[in-house]
Amino acid sequence: MLNDKLKNYLSLHLIVFIWGFTAVLGALISINAIALVWYRILLSLPFIFVFICIKKIPLVVPKKTFFGFIFGGIIIALHWITFFGAIKVANVSVTLAMMSTGTFFAAIMEPIWYKRKMLWYELIFGLIVIVGLFIIFKVEASYTEGIVLALISAFLSAVFALLNGKFVHLYKPSVITFYELVSGVFFISIYLVFSGNFSKVFFYLQTMDWIYLLILSSICTAYAFIISVKVMRYVSPYTVMLTINLEPVYGILLAYFILGDSESMSKGFYIGAIVILMTVIANGIIKNYKRRKGKNHLSSTV
Repeated sequence: MLNDKLKNYLSLHLIVFIWGFTAVLGALISINAIALVWYRILLSLPFIFVFICIKKIPLVVPKKTFFGFIFGGIIIALHWITFFGAIKVANVSVTLAMMSTGTFFAAIMEPIWYKRKMLWYELIFGLIVIVGLFIIFKVEASYTEGIVLALISAFLSAVFALLNGKFVHLYKPSVITFYELVSGVFFISIYLVFSGNFSKVFFYLQTMDWIYLLILSSICTAYAFIISVKVMRYVSPYTVMLTINLEPVYGILLAYFILGDSESMSKGFYIGAIVILMTVIANGIIKNYKRRKGKNHLSSTV
């Protein structure tokens, strides 16, 4: 039998694998990015609400916090729209490679957000990431629109992470997610109403689209969220961070085998993607080393 630590570690890899598969589903679903995100959120909400009811988690929050959740919901909706939009105009490989930059957007914004000095190695790694991006832009100029959308999505994911970094210490992740998804689908609905996109055609989907959307909302959204909450209680944040960096790897491999030649990229693209991914991992390793060193120093002085 597997011990609990190994079980949770394997569960974490399963979650990251599922998140990588999310991008593939985005390519398989035929509807546009805005409609895709609207359906994804709407279909995932019942699963999360049932989880909250089963766990008897109270949904009451202060008014100020509620407005913070609304802002977070708008950010996550825009993040998903630009993410799937990038997949639609480029492909899964390009989008996931660009999403790796989210860590560095967070590194740039974190000192401002938490009012601390920027670390020297964050600046160096940031420059290396720019080099990786330059390589990709140079060899894959035809995907420029998708690259830009994916970079916007990565930036929004960093904003979302920083915003929720404060909420998560005060409220249950399920409560945060529920309110953010409700507000996200609400504001997308307002846009769809005023843009005249709510029509019979909008609600008429192909059978396979419904199947893919149900997988996306139940397994890739609700299930992955619920399991990730459990796993992160037993696996160290450092391990979680490094494992999540494998999402582009899993996603690109899945896309290549499922979607075929449309995901085949140039040698230069893979060089640029590896530069970005390795830099992100190196950043995590150094941060973890310094965190441990700081803890050891503190314990030795007490």
